[in-house]
Amino acid sequence: MSVLQDPAALREEGNSLFKAGDIEGAVCCYTKALKLSDTQAERAVLHRNRSACYLKLEEYSKAEADASKALDTDPGDVKARFRRAQAFQKQNRLDQAFLDAQRCAQLEPNNKAFQDLLRQLGAQIQQKSAQLNSTDARVQQMFSLLLDSSAKDSDRQKAAQNLVVLSRDEAGAEQIFRNDGVKLLQKLLQSKLEDVVLSALRTLVGLCTGHQSRTMAIVNELGMEQLCAVMGAGASTVCLAACHLLQVMFEALTEGMKREIRGKDEAILPEPSKELRSMLRHLLEMLPAANVSGAGRDGAINLLVKQVPRKSLKNPDNSLTLWVIDQGLTKILQVAGTVPELSDGPALTDNTQMSCSVLLSKLYDDLNGDKERENFYKLCEEYVQQHFGRSGLDAKLRAIQTVSVLLQGPSDAGNRALEMSGMMDAVISLCASEDVTHQQVAVEALIHAAGKAKRASFITANGVALLKDLYKKSENDRIRVRALVGLCKLGSAGGTDFSMKQFAEGSTLRLSKQCRKWLRNESLPPTSRRWSVEGLAYLTFDADVKEDFVEDKEALLAMFELAKSEDKTVLFAVGSTLVNCTNSYDVEKPDPQMVELAKYAKQHVPEEHPKVLFAYSSFLCKASVTQYICLCYYVSSTTFHLCTFFLVFLALVERQEDRGTVVAQGGGKALIPLASDNSSVGKIKAAQALAKITITSNPEIAFPGERIYEVVRPLVSLLNLECTLLQNFEALMGLTNLAGISERLRQKIIKEKAVPKVEGYMFEEHDLVRASATECMCNLILSTEVQKLYLATGSDRLKLLVLYSGEEDERLRKAAAGTLAMLTAEQPEICARIPGTTTHWLEILQALLLSEITDLRHRAVVIVHNMMQADKSLAETLMESEAMEILSVLAKGGEGTPDPVSKIAQNCLSKAVEYGIIKSSQGQENGRGTEP
Repeated sequence: MSVLQDPAALREEGNSLFKAGDIEGAVCCYTKALKLSDTQAERAVLHRNRSACYLKLEEYSKAEADASKALDTDPGDVKARFRRAQAFQKQNRLDQAFLDAQRCAQLEPNNKAFQDLLRQLGAQIQQKSAQLNSTDARVQQMFSLLLDSSAKDSDRQKAAQNLVVLSRDEAGAEQIFRNDGVKLLQKLLQSKLEDVVLSALRTLVGLCTGHQSRTMAIVNELGMEQLCAVMGAGASTVCLAACHLLQVMFEALTEGMKREIRGKDEAILPEPSKELRSMLRHLLEMLPAANVSGAGRDGAINLLVKQVPRKSLKNPDNSLTLWVIDQGLTKILQVAGTVPELSDGPALTDNTQMSCSVLLSKLYDDLNGDKERENFYKLCEEYVQQHFGRSGLDAKLRAIQTVSVLLQGPSDAGNRALEMSGMMDAVISLCASEDVTHQQVAVEALIHAAGKAKRASFITANGVALLKDLYKKSENDRIRVRALVGLCKLGSAGGTDFSMKQFAEGSTLRLSKQCRKWLRNESLPPTSRRWSVEGLAYLTFDADVKEDFVEDKEALLAMFELAKSEDKTVLFAVGSTLVNCTNSYDVEKPDPQMVELAKYAKQHVPEEHPKVLFAYSSFLCKASVTQYICLCYYVSSTTFHLCTFFLVFLALVERQEDRGTVVAQGGGKALIPLASDNSSVGKIKAAQALAKITITSNPEIAFPGERIYEVVRPLVSLLNLECTLLQNFEALMGLTNLAGISERLRQKIIKEKAVPKVEGYMFEEHDLVRASATECMCNLILSTEVQKLYLATGSDRLKLLVLYSGEEDERLRKAAAGTLAMLTAEQPEICARIPGTTTHWLEILQALLLSEITDLRHRAVVIVHNMMQADKSLAETLMESEAMEILSVLAKGGEGTPDPVSKIAQNCLSKAVEYGIIKSSQGQENGRGTEP
């Protein structure tokens, strides 16, 4: 049986790795052994050992679970019980921890560790009891004041705010809940004072956060009708607070069946699917309800976006999405098809229909297979046909508006609906209507319909004249600007392909000038100016337009200001325009051989505009970095985390000479939240921008104060196989700089589990990545925890450093030799192990001593000195080799030998004299004149 198939051998290997400090490796071995083991006793030992690993890794719920499994087999296993007690203590489950510790002390009364833990727990339980009594009194005081109708409003508001603070502490939250606080909070939700309602909602957030059982009880006691009514009441602050509460409730219920959450509840709870479905059903019913405010409706849509689709497509279960489509697709389309100017529709905000497009797109993307997608198409088409087939014009407008929203979301469904008989004719016909609302709906549909090159060609042939006519003759600015955007979109239908322009040369430039004119006109409403940015988002594919736009400082600043308006839908257009201007979109260059083959086969080959690179550098030099960074702060504080902004940020720091400007304007501070709370792609782009700044700027200046510690996690996230080698390299370089600043930063890097990742990249084939990983390790080795990894037996870590010190790559040799120099200084016992790493160790050291590179010679003499200091036999081995002659030459100094190297070489020879290895005459030769 091979080692990989032998549970006993895997267990022994796990034990060795645990002793060596490789905890994650030990977990891996124990886990493999558990899969292969077929005896209960053996499995119990493995669970007990893995529990110890999880305690080290601070994964306390897993440590508790493994210890419990060991105790299920052998209740008398005192080690397993002690580990479970420790896990309970770390999870603040003190009563359970005390019982386990007490049992351990009974089994082994003389064990000091058991007695110490028992004393600690006794003190903690006593402290918690006193805290609970104090908290209970405070809760009762707050309740009395809030229920006292004769109390001043200001006093009641203060009491409500104090209740929020209490709820954020677990003891306070539990006391509020047990003192029938939910009923009181229910009364507060009906208050006419906005501050009191907000306090009630925020207190409920504290009660529900991370606690499944309380959340289920609160959902059932309050009822979703009341919570939805509060969210749809009207005031935007109350709506946002209610939306946040529901989000917390969803998270507590969906994550509640995980062991670490359920552990707080001290009971096994039923599957919360009933409550989840009830919450989703009420959100769907909110969508078309006439008594719901626009902000409340947006909140319901955003909650559905976050909670319904699967978090990972690897999970095969998309039943929740199918249920929402079955129960609520018609309701979503009803909101999507609302024309605000018609009197009988639900209240909308500027963001509602874009939010509908996002929700529809998310639901569509979550479907599996053609059958499910076909059903989605069918339901959309039936809804559109139901309205389009009616006789009234209002119904037809609803149908066209629905198609517009679908075209912005799941475009395949929108295209199919657009191809229904008579739909396109109706759109063209309504563009010529005298009614402004009819025109607006039709023109917007025409704009969204021009998304595909095939349809763009059709509309270019049939609708350009109409759009030009509308732009020139309409007296309404809303129609004119939309017609202009339609022309912009058609003019850019070829994208970045210079050879596929729909309009004549110079036409797009004229269109962009008009867009900029609208953008700069502050007398126009933001909704009209937003459309001008939409036009620029299309036109800036053209390099001439980019060049012209970045020269217009006034238009740039106007765009940045417009992006901060209430209408969040403008952010995507702004982001797209900036990405186009900086050429920062991710585009793979075609293989030159494939291009030649395509030409030979007479296939179309895209052509790049000759000025494309000029616009990129021009924008970086002339755009307002300060304004852009301010905009990034704004984006990071909204729910619209757009990856486009991070692509631009990455472009801004691409050139080393521009990074100082970005740092000076606060770019480092803006990037940190973008790298931690964002889409997966956005996080990577923001983290890469952080890495670039960390490499070339002083991190303590770029990220002052405590902010520097927040940079570590984003950089560690780039040490991932899914990231590019460039991203890996830049992350390693950034971490190297951080690790060289302070022990506290090194501890933060270690805590983020970066060390095993850095070690992995030390084996990378790419020279630069391998060298940068070794440089990072060179700085991390200053931490005792990392040094202990090299002290452990049974690993090749030390051998790798010795071998790398003999590589041809100068950067790698410097890093490896520097790591060895520090390691041998800090841990002298390492020195005796160096000869056992490779038979070539002496040759490698001698080559370093003879190197023409001063830094390498310096590192070499330090290593030799440390080895001679540590062990006399090592000193003898070194002095019997050519190393003695080399040291003698270096000790004399002279041209090319700096004073530090000469001094350390002299110290080496002095040590040899002290040991009696060399004679005094040799001591005189080296310039010290030492007497015997």
